[in-house]
Amino acid sequence: MLEADKLFSGSIPENYDRYMVPLIFEPFAADLARRAASFSPSAVLEVAAGTGVVTRALAPRLSPGASYVVTDLNQPMLDYAASRQAPDGRIQWRQADAMALPFEDAAFDLVCCQFGAMFFPSRPSAYREAKRVLKPGGRFLFNVWDRIEENVFADDVTNALARIFPDDPPRFLARTPHGYHDTALIRSDLEEAGFASVAIDTRAEQSHASSPRIPAVAYCQGTVLRTEIEARDPGKLDAATDYAASAIAQRHGSGAVAAEIQAHVIVATV
Repeated sequence: MLEADKLFSGSIPENYDRYMVPLIFEPFAADLARRAASFSPSAVLEVAAGTGVVTRALAPRLSPGASYVVTDLNQPMLDYAASRQAPDGRIQWRQADAMALPFEDAAFDLVCCQFGAMFFPSRPSAYREAKRVLKPGGRFLFNVWDRIEENVFADDVTNALARIFPDDPPRFLARTPHGYHDTALIRSDLEEAGFASVAIDTRAEQSHASSPRIPAVAYCQGTVLRTEIEARDPGKLDAATDYAASAIAQRHGSGAVAAEIQAHVIVATV
C-alpha cells in the first residue's frame, strides 16, 4: 500500500461520509448488518470502520446485551464515526491496527469489516489476527469491491482522469479499492490464515446520485484520489472534478444518474 493511501485527514472524512457513503457504501452496509445480525453475535469487533456506516446499520440489530467494539487505524475517521452514532453503552470506540489487534485471543464471536481488507499491507497477517481474536466457531464477515470495470462510476472517473494526466494517470481507485477482487486469491489468503471454511457471495447493487457531479466529487474529493490529483497539479482539483462530472454526464445523462456497483461478500469460519 502506498503511504498516500493512508492519508484520510482534513476534509476527507466529511466529504467521504457526505458523498461516498450514500453513493456506494450504504447498500452494502445494510447487507453486511443483516448478515451479521443473522448470526446473533454477543461480542462483535468491527475493524476499519471508517466513518461508521456499518456501525450505524448494525448496532440497532444487536441484542441489548451484546458488546460492540468499533475500531479504525485512522483516528480522524474514528472520531467522525463516533460523532455520527447515537449514544449507545454497548459500543466502545478504539483506535486499532487490524495487523496487530490489541485484544485477547478468542474474545469475539464475530469480526466484521466493510471494504477494509484491500488496504491491509498483508492480508494473510490481518486475517490471522482476525482468526486469533475469534472464538472457536466464530466468523469473520467482510466485503471487498469487485474489479473496477464492474463498478461503473469509479471506472468512469479513473478513465476521465487518465485523459487529463496521460503521462501519470491517478490510479488509486483501480490500484487499491478495486485491486483485491480475485476470489481465488481471497480464498487462498484466508485458508493460509487458518480459517476452516470460506463462503464467497458476489453481490451487485445500484449506485444512485441526483446529478453527475455527485460521484465526481465523491471520488475526486472524498477519497485519497484527491491527494493523487493534487500531487500532479495542486491547482487542478476543481478542474479535474469538473471534467470527471462531464464524463459521467456524457455517458449517463445530465440529470439523476445510476450505475452498477459490485462486491464480494465473504464469511470465513474458524
